[in-house]
Amino acid sequence: MELIIDRLSKQYGSKIAVDRISLGLKAGVYGLLGANGAGKTTLMRLLCGILKPTSGSISMDGSDVSTEEYRSKLGYLPQDFGYYPNFTGEDFLLYMAALKGLNKLQAKRRTAELLKVVALQDVGKKKIKTYSGGMKQRLGIAQALLGNPRLLILDEPTTGLDPKERARFRNLIAELGKDNIVFLSTHVVSDIEHIADTILIMKDGELIYQGKREEQQGGLEQFYLKQFEEGNHD
Repeated sequence: MELIIDRLSKQYGSKIAVDRISLGLKAGVYGLLGANGAGKTTLMRLLCGILKPTSGSISMDGSDVSTEEYRSKLGYLPQDFGYYPNFTGEDFLLYMAALKGLNKLQAKRRTAELLKVVALQDVGKKKIKTYSGGMKQRLGIAQALLGNPRLLILDEPTTGLDPKERARFRNLIAELGKDNIVFLSTHVVSDIEHIADTILIMKDGELIYQGKREEQQGGLEQFYLKQFEEGNHD
């Protein structure tokens, strides 16, 4: 299993949001760091096929990002995922499972499994509008996992999680990264430090660093801040 990103660029008018990024990713957790405006969300949307690249290509095991075969292996949690406030958590997951093509039996089984995985089994029959921010975020993580994705893309997934939930989330991601590609973007350096096998840093649309977690001396936060000493971010 390999995700190939080849000279990928995305340009809006004169602004280059993603600038000729090339990566080859195998199973593991990849932590993407970068200041606001670095191009992280644009890169993630390109990887999900939501945006079309200006140039370059993305493929997984030979399937282009534009194909159904690629999409069937993909799970995505956007920064602000849409939900229906009057749905219960269970109904929302069943609805999303149907959109992903699971039959009724598979959908019921997977929904029950995932409500347990994200510790929402006790509130699965309650309406989403009654959920806290952290509970909604956990529901978002559950919907991203519905189709047993081989490629999981998470944009700021720990927003709204308390320390206990954050620890549970880290354990879940570390487990998923053993057999799958997990691409995780966050502002929380400690989350990346705890669970990412490989650290990626973006600045002004470019990938300025790629390395193993243990390679940074003096801790990741210190290393990360060094990349931005000029204060050059928007």
